[in-house]
Amino acid sequence: MPEQDDIQAVNELGEAYRAITEQLGQVIVGQQQVIEELLVAMFARGHCLLVGVPGLAKTLLIRTLAETLSLEFRRIQFTPDLMPSDITGTEVIQEDRRSGTREFRFLKGPIFGNVILADEINRTPPKTQAALLEAMQEGQITAGGRRHELAQPFFVLATQNPIEHEGTYPLPEAQLDRFMFNTYVDYPDEDEECDIVRRTTADVTVSVAPTLSGEKILALQRTVRRVPAAEHVVRFAARLTRLTRPGKGSEVRGQGSERGEERGERGEGTKKDVPAFIRDYVSWGAGPRASQYLTLGAKARAVLHGRFHATEDDVREVALPVLRHRIVTNFNAEAEGVKPDDIIRRLMEEHTV
Repeated sequence: MPEQDDIQAVNELGEAYRAITEQLGQVIVGQQQVIEELLVAMFARGHCLLVGVPGLAKTLLIRTLAETLSLEFRRIQFTPDLMPSDITGTEVIQEDRRSGTREFRFLKGPIFGNVILADEINRTPPKTQAALLEAMQEGQITAGGRRHELAQPFFVLATQNPIEHEGTYPLPEAQLDRFMFNTYVDYPDEDEECDIVRRTTADVTVSVAPTLSGEKILALQRTVRRVPAAEHVVRFAARLTRLTRPGKGSEVRGQGSERGEERGERGEGTKKDVPAFIRDYVSWGAGPRASQYLTLGAKARAVLHGRFHATEDDVREVALPVLRHRIVTNFNAEAEGVKPDDIIRRLMEEHTV
């Protein structure tokens, strides 16, 4: 049974969720699923990759979210000439006027904030993209041989344009895996679009009220970690992840070697367990980090909806944003127009009961 303090914390987080949603609704029209996924990732201490065409208010949403949470917002516009030090900061030589001595002083870059908007992250070369890896994973950056801790809470929201690929640098799988969610931002429906036009073409300025402090967010993040997940929920998340792996050891080892076949039969997702359509359409499946994020996301979603226990339905609700960027499809899928979302939905419908 949960303790009284945990129950109170769950109630506080549920109230905060409603308050944040209400405040965001004054500025953002629709996009309820996107808002929920952002908050789930944030309270689970994860990071988000937002994918959507230009003009869907991704930047406005992120900036408004930071305002409602009383967090420091920093925007980094990624360009082909951006250098890693432009993000993390750099050391400069500074002279002490009193003693006349010179010493290195670290000037912090824009990564030193709470909510970091990495705008069009695929517009910059891999060397600069990689500058985010240590910050996202370790909560620190290293410059001049010294480590610098980042402020907490720390949340990276990266945006990506899915329709323009000229002059871009696709994120490598290792960096994609650092993002808890890959969230799709879709077009609004007709009524929502009319509402957007009315709001943005009128002489009206809307401001939002802060609802949570940084200290409170950290406390609520700890609450999410204390939410129990039953054994069958954990196994459901792990099974869903493992079923995305083709288990073709011969392809991994090359040319069908005996050792490769042996590894394929014993490895993650054996041929007899994995559905045929996974072997047909998937080159590489999701790793163990997906199982972790499915469980954490289920816990965070449960708390946001006022429950102190995660369910299989919570896992299902976060499966698409957790898995879609961790499944690498092959040529067969591309030729037949099969997307990762189609594979995940079919997997949940047919093979995870």
